[in-house]
Amino acid sequence: MGFSIFSPSRSLDGVSGFFQVVFLLSLFLVLFKAVQFYLRRQWLLKTLQKFPSTPSHWLWGHHQKVGRRERDKDLQQILSWVEKFPSACLQWLSGSRARVMLYDPDYVKVILGRSDPKASGIYQLVVPWIGYGLLLLNGKKWFQHRRMLTPAFHYDILKPYIRIMVESVNTMLEKWEKLDGPDHSLDVFHYISMMTLDTVMKCAFSYQGSVQLDELSSDGRLFYHACQLAHEHTDGVIKMRKAQLQNEEELEKLKKKRRLDFLDILLLSKMEDGKSLSDEDLRAEVDTFMFEGHDTTASGLSWIFYALATHPEHQQRCREEVQSVLGDGTSVTWEHLDQMPYTTMCIKEAMRLYPPVPGVSRELNTPVTFPDGRSLPKGITVAISIYGLHHNPRFWPNPEVFDPSRFAPDSSRHSYAFLPFSGGARNCIGKQFAMNEMKVAVALTLLRFELLPDPTRIPVPMLRLVLKSKDGIHLRLKKLR
Repeated sequence: MGFSIFSPSRSLDGVSGFFQVVFLLSLFLVLFKAVQFYLRRQWLLKTLQKFPSTPSHWLWGHHQKVGRRERDKDLQQILSWVEKFPSACLQWLSGSRARVMLYDPDYVKVILGRSDPKASGIYQLVVPWIGYGLLLLNGKKWFQHRRMLTPAFHYDILKPYIRIMVESVNTMLEKWEKLDGPDHSLDVFHYISMMTLDTVMKCAFSYQGSVQLDELSSDGRLFYHACQLAHEHTDGVIKMRKAQLQNEEELEKLKKKRRLDFLDILLLSKMEDGKSLSDEDLRAEVDTFMFEGHDTTASGLSWIFYALATHPEHQQRCREEVQSVLGDGTSVTWEHLDQMPYTTMCIKEAMRLYPPVPGVSRELNTPVTFPDGRSLPKGITVAISIYGLHHNPRFWPNPEVFDPSRFAPDSSRHSYAFLPFSGGARNCIGKQFAMNEMKVAVALTLLRFELLPDPTRIPVPMLRLVLKSKDGIHLRLKKLR
C-alpha cells in the first residue's frame, strides 16, 4: 500500500510542528521582554535611588491611584512629600516608567530653562478641544508660533481689551444683583467662567453676542453650549476674514481698525519664511487662547474671591484702595491697573495658595544634573508641582497662611518660587492679559459686593489640569449699594 504526502496524519504532524515552533518563539519573546523589563527596572531603581519615595511593590512599583476618591487627596499627598522629602521625590515608578516630582525653585529653574517637550498624558485630553497650539506644541514649530504670537500680547494691543473686560464683568455683576434674597449663596466659578469666556471670545474675534446673556438651559449646560458655540464660530470667522484679506480695500480697512482682535493679528502676521499660519494652526491658536484665556483665569479669579471672602480684613483694605482710585465708578482704565498695589498683592497671594495650573510636566530629551549633584537620565518624566512649590515651607514660611505682605514691593524671594504662570521660555504668553482681567474683576466686584464664605459649602481644591473644587466655589454675596 503506497504512502501519500497528502495523508491526514502527515498534515496533522505538520500543523502540530508549526504550532510548536510558534509557541516556542512566543515563549522566547515573552521571556526576552520579561528580562528586558527586569533589567530596565533594576537600572531605574539604581539610577533614581538618590530620589526618596514612599514604599513600593518589589515588582509593580508604586501603585498609580486612579479612583476619584484617591485623586481628591493628591494635593494633600503632595504637601506631605514636600514636607518629608527635600527638593524632589520619586513620585512613582511603575514597570519600566518613572516620574520624578520637583518643588524646589533651584530644581525647577533648571528644568524650565531647558527645551524638553511637554510630557504626554493629561495634555492629550485637551487636544480635541484646542488642537496643537502653543500649549501643546514642541520644538521648532513652537518657537515659530511663539515668536509670531508675542506681538499680539504687547501692551498697546492689550490696552483696548480693558473696556471689553469691564463690560463683561459688569454684565456678570448685574446678573448677581438680580438674584433673589439677601446674602445669596452661589457657585461663583460658574458665573466667572461664563464672564471670562465672554471676554475672550470678544477679544479673540470681535464676537458681538454675549454668552452670559444666553438663556440658561434646564440642565445647566450653558457652559458647554458656549464652548460649542465658540468652536463653531472659529472656522466661520477664519474663512470670512481670510476672504477679506484678498481684497486690498478690505485689507486696508482691517489695518485701520481701532482695535485689532487676536485673529486679526494672527492673519496679518508672517513667520520668518514669509508664510502665514495654516487654517488648522489658526484654529488651534485661537482655541488655545480661548481655553487658557477663560478656564485658567476663571479658576484663578474664583479662588481669589474665596481667599478675600475668608479674610475680610484684607478684602476691606482692597475695597478702600479701589474706592480711592475709582471712587464709586463702574469703569476701570489701563492707567488704574497700576494704582492698586495692595489689591495686586492679595491677588498674587491668592494665586500662591491656589495656583490656577497646579503643575506642569516635561519629558527629558537629554540627561540633566541639578545643583546638588543629583541627576536624571533621558526619558524620565519630570513633574513640576507648582502647588507644592507654592506651599514649600523652606521658601514660604507658614505657607498655609494668607499673607499678602509676601508680595510687598520691598520683599525678596527666589525668582522661581512663585510661578502661577509657569516660567522660563514657555511661560504663559497671556499672563498680562489674565492679570489685567483679574484686577478689573476684583476692583469692580468689591465696589458692589461684600464677599462672604458659605460655611455649609467649603471648597476643596482638586488636582486637575486646572485647579478647581469638586462641588464648585460657593460664596455669599452682600450688596453694598
